[in-house]
Amino acid sequence: MLVTTELAERMSRISVSATMKVATDAEKLRAHGIDVVDFGAGEPDFPTPDNIKQAAVRALEANFTKYTASGGTMELKEAVCERHALDFGTSYTPSECVVSVGGKHVIFNLMQVLLNPGDEVVIPAPYWVTYKDVVHYAEGKCVFVPADEASGFEVTAAMIEEHLTPKTKAVLINSPSNPAGAVIGREEFEHIYRLTSKRGVWLITDECYCHFLYDSAPFSVASIPGARHSVIVASSLSKTYAMTGWRIGFALAPPPVAAAIAKLQSQSTSNPNSIAQKAAVEALRGPQDSVAAMLAEYRRRRDFVIRRLRQIPGVTCAEPKGAFYAYPNIGAAIGKNGIQDTLSFAEQVLDEARVAVVPGEAFGTAEHVRISYATSLHELERGLDRLHNFITNLG
Repeated sequence: MLVTTELAERMSRISVSATMKVATDAEKLRAHGIDVVDFGAGEPDFPTPDNIKQAAVRALEANFTKYTASGGTMELKEAVCERHALDFGTSYTPSECVVSVGGKHVIFNLMQVLLNPGDEVVIPAPYWVTYKDVVHYAEGKCVFVPADEASGFEVTAAMIEEHLTPKTKAVLINSPSNPAGAVIGREEFEHIYRLTSKRGVWLITDECYCHFLYDSAPFSVASIPGARHSVIVASSLSKTYAMTGWRIGFALAPPPVAAAIAKLQSQSTSNPNSIAQKAAVEALRGPQDSVAAMLAEYRRRRDFVIRRLRQIPGVTCAEPKGAFYAYPNIGAAIGKNGIQDTLSFAEQVLDEARVAVVPGEAFGTAEHVRISYATSLHELERGLDRLHNFITNLG
């Protein structure tokens, strides 16, 4: 008797990550010797700093290769709390910290431990591709707040308030944002906190790109006095320290939430990688020079990319205030040469111009593509030349 191949219903609630698909498609072409300029990767092109790598080597030499506590070692949780205090003036304790297998894992776990079926999560759009899927996987409902391109995609408390209902369980904010690089100012972020705390709603702040701001100092809404009771910090070492493959993220949350995540991990991942945890301690407690160096290079690249994008006929682009993405509006190309939407645009520009971009549909908008400028100026110039020629030749 054949075993049924029918999968669980929950798998129909999620899709393959659009960013991962773009990376896979580009890699397939490269495997056949085709020259592709990849603007899809959402990771720093810089190497992990040497002091961090050497900490991993020392961990191996010391045979630190066994299981750790499911929510991370005490040493790492203390280092997370110390770094957040130094950077933002907070005062978290290890009981309010849990370490996970990357920032994406943090968000996934939070939705699993916070949401009941039908609970709503308010999310500004454009949004990171994973938000929608992990909310749906937890049987929650996404309520999107469309942000205005003319204002740089910044969302306000007034905009969020219009979307709050009795079913709202959380508001999920990513600032600086992926994909648009939008930054919510300190004063507006405080307004959002006052709103959510007044309504008894969790405010989840995804601080993955918090150190990559171009025009303002890093800020965490969790630093507001009293905020830690209703604010949850979700963050990662992946971007800040060029540690994407090391898979270390963390949450700062009230002890019951942190404990619930650790409980979930005890039955799923067991614990974050032991060696990566030792490297993470060094990243957080060691020199921070690499962060400033990366930010300076990202600024240089941003200025180049925005200037070049705005030279392409019909293309507009809001200036990103943080992170390392540009989110140009290519709506003028839709309807030409069989391009029906940004998905077909991305497919065609990869097939014909050999440039990989991520379609805006994945982020909740209909006329944009995401371009990562976490690559060299040489590659940026080559790719933008190709993109310019491709769009111009559409007629």
